[in-house]
Amino acid sequence: MALAINIRSDDSSAERIEALWDEVATFESQPSMRALNYRPHFTFAIYDTPEITANTAWEAMLRATAGEGQLSIEFRRICWFAGPPLVLWAEPKVDEALARWHSSISAAIDPSFCRLHYRPGNWRPHCTLGTQIADGKRNDAIAFAQSFNESITVLFDVVDCVVFPPVWVVAERRLPLRTP
Repeated sequence: MALAINIRSDDSSAERIEALWDEVATFESQPSMRALNYRPHFTFAIYDTPEITANTAWEAMLRATAGEGQLSIEFRRICWFAGPPLVLWAEPKVDEALARWHSSISAAIDPSFCRLHYRPGNWRPHCTLGTQIADGKRNDAIAFAQSFNESITVLFDVVDCVVFPPVWVVAERRLPLRTP
């Protein structure tokens, strides 16, 4: 099992991202995101090693978010990781808090324990829309991503630590509202 630390949206504003999951599922060999039974999220780190315990990861997450509040994140583009398989994801507008939290976690836990794509220099904040794009629908999925012309704003209000698969939340904390 793997261990991940995330920020997720339990807010109703995430419903548009979930609707995109359903649209993207039409390009997948099997729908991937609804099957997780887990809300829209950003993952800061994934660990596959017993050296990093849930307690260690959770403490790093709590330190990274100490004194911080909920994040309102805007998405204007759908992008993709080439794979295989092709993965579609919503690209967030630059948010300093996401980068700061990732840096804090990477400073607290040696990044060599983290999956390569989540290490400093490799990590790209993204909200996954589909992970199982079928090879035969690759071009249609890319066309869908390129045609996306919306602005979606989602409130990310909970930080957590999960083990997977299947996704099981082992620790979570609701973030306070941000004050101006």
